[in-house]
Amino acid sequence: MSASFTEIFLSNRRALIYSIMRIVRDDQAAEDVAQEAFVRVSRAVETGAVEHIEAFLYRTARNLAINYRRSNQLRGGIERNDVSESDLENVASPLPSQETALIHRQRLSHLEEAIRQLPHRAQTVWMLSKVEKWPYPKIAAHLGVSPNTVFNDLKMAHAHCMEAMVKIDNG
Repeated sequence: MSASFTEIFLSNRRALIYSIMRIVRDDQAAEDVAQEAFVRVSRAVETGAVEHIEAFLYRTARNLAINYRRSNQLRGGIERNDVSESDLENVASPLPSQETALIHRQRLSHLEEAIRQLPHRAQTVWMLSKVEKWPYPKIAAHLGVSPNTVFNDLKMAHAHCMEAMVKIDNG
């Protein structure tokens, strides 16, 4: 997998998840579909069969999201037929309240802003470690730095983000 594909994916990740979310209407499913798109497109990029990586990434994600939605609609239709309407009306919503959702969105927005304030390498280290779940040695090899540098960048990123979130929490 080329470094340029990873950079394209990371720079488009938020918009990609948003576009998937508009189709699947489920945060976790959108994350899962984005991850599956990453895996599939990275395989295609490795073979050299992809000419326009970003367009291919969005098309793949869209197709996967549509497949997910169709699959869920089929499954949901079968499950809904097994439950009476009155039983469905008495089920508590698993969704958070509007106020809680707003608070979470605001906190996420502040965290994203704190991450954008980090130096570029620290942003990359944070994304690869926390979002992509890469181990320190892999990040170090990818960036051409030592694992200790990765550790220090991540420690600095955590401290910066925690400080920003504490400021928000304390008003």
